Amino acid sequence: MSRPAVRFAPSPTGYLHIGNARTALLNWLFAKARGGRFVLRIDDTDRERSREEYADAIVTDLAWLGIPPDEIVRQSQRFELYRGAAERLKASGRLYPCYETPEELERRRKRRLARGLPPVYDRAALELTDEDRQRYEAQGRKPHWRFLLGDQPVGWPDLCRGEQSFPPGSLSDPVLLREDGTWLYTLPSVVDDIEMGISHVVRGEDHVANTAVQIEIFRALGAEPPVFAHHNLLVAAAGGGLSKREGALSLRALREAGYEPMAVASLAVLVGSAAQVEPVASLEELAERLDLSRLSRAPSSFDPAELDGLNARLLHDMPYEIAAPRLDAMGVGGGPAFWAAVRPNLVYFQDVVEWWRIVNGPVTPAADPADATFLETAVGQLPAEPWDEATWPAWTGQLKEATGRKGAALFRPLRLALTGREQGPELKRLLPLIGRKEAVRRLTAGATGKAG
Repeated sequence: MSRPAVRFAPSPTGYLHIGNARTALLNWLFAKARGGRFVLRIDDTDRERSREEYADAIVTDLAWLGIPPDEIVRQSQRFELYRGAAERLKASGRLYPCYETPEELERRRKRRLARGLPPVYDRAALELTDEDRQRYEAQGRKPHWRFLLGDQPVGWPDLCRGEQSFPPGSLSDPVLLREDGTWLYTLPSVVDDIEMGISHVVRGEDHVANTAVQIEIFRALGAEPPVFAHHNLLVAAAGGGLSKREGALSLRALREAGYEPMAVASLAVLVGSAAQVEPVASLEELAERLDLSRLSRAPSSFDPAELDGLNARLLHDMPYEIAAPRLDAMGVGGGPAFWAAVRPNLVYFQDVVEWWRIVNGPVTPAADPADATFLETAVGQLPAEPWDEATWPAWTGQLKEATGRKGAALFRPLRLALTGREQGPELKRLLPLIGRKEAVRRLTAGATGKAG
């Protein structure tokens, strides 16, 4: 296979969600694994709904995922190309004017359904004479323009779905140009794919019928269609479709919530595939696991709770060398020892800030007054420094012998006094970071009920 060229083509009418991320990642991974090119095409032909803030957010989201485009193009700057293609289709008789109103089309659709016929356009506009068209235009009607589909089946070998075929008459001649002169998705997409040399189109299965139409347009314009792959869609855990307006599942919201980009990428790519859903540390490794032909044909459910688990597992396995620049940027010290102590308890990376505060203090005591005498004894049993991970078991072993306490009665008061928390990282690792002086202060504060 020669080096592929793929494109991700979102419309800037909202923030990207996890389902969009799936399409973008599948394109990028497919292309980059083969030394190819990844193009971001902003489909901003809808002037009413397109927003610059959303276009900017798309670029930001892709950069956060680690898949920046090799090229960015905007359809709003390419109208001359579309007009030229439309004129060629008109000249060849494949693009024809229609004057029906939406109400008239709906009545015809219902009549066909009542007769047991497929609800496709009946091509009545092809029977109009020049006089008919002049009469409609004298009434103030402006035409919309439909592409005349052929009378042969349209098929293609789909990289995800296998052989696909649409019989003639199963689809309506699609509208390519509205009455107001604005473009629908279909023709600009084909023209751009031709002009940009797109070799593979990887997109959601909701575009399968569009592909049959677009293949005919490619050929009508004298171009060979690209290779197509229609992947299954992601749906919300409750079963509904994902939307750009579902803020909680937007990439922007997931980023702000503290999820790791590779946790999002791992779930978006691996869910509904033959590979096990697990955290993958790099895009290169994720590309090795991608097999478009083995994606499920059924919709795949996106469960945010599963994302939490993947995020935590990524952090638990993250080497200090990877974490260090981020720790420095957040003002968190402690070096490898601190990272080794806290990473098994992290769900989000920003949780390190709170644990660094707990190491450095101040900590509000959370001890039970009934444990005051025990904590005083604990102060007296504290060994001299230097401390290491052997200090905690040695100290608690002495306390057990001195007080007769064991289990929760032994460990819980110490954790509450030292960290102010019921749960957290292993104290054998935290205690050397806290240090003897601070540990004495906190244990004493726990015994007396005063802030440490």
